[in-house]
Amino acid sequence: MPKLDEKDKEILDILMSNARTPFTEIAQRLNVSEGTVRKRIKRLEDEGVIREYTIDIDPAKLGYRSVTLLGLDTEPEHYLDAIKALDVLKEVRWVAKSTGDHMIMAEIWTEDDIELGRLIEEKICRIHGVKRICPAIILKKMR
Repeated sequence: MPKLDEKDKEILDILMSNARTPFTEIAQRLNVSEGTVRKRIKRLEDEGVIREYTIDIDPAKLGYRSVTLLGLDTEPEHYLDAIKALDVLKEVRWVAKSTGDHMIMAEIWTEDDIELGRLIEEKICRIHGVKRICPAIILKKMR
């Protein structure tokens, strides 16, 4: 497990807030050189702490008015196949193995609730081994 000091954590906080923050700005905010920031970020990438740089998209601006977190339970022998089946659906943004109330969690973007209902009935319910589906429609993402 990589050992992170306070400067590493501060760099990560800045990048999590805005992954496009220039190295010069990070260096200025932390009162270190740009080279120091560059080396630390490279090390964090090499150690797998930073896996990728992404963007946060507003689904509504793309026409997706229904964003849903889907909890899904399967028969144990069909667990991995269900994950694979969900992962190939274009409406599914991510799939995760989970513990707690559901075995599998997924985020789904659809144009509206009618399309969501159709997706659940025509595709998700038909995934072999599915026992229970619990959609939770997101009203507003706070952060």
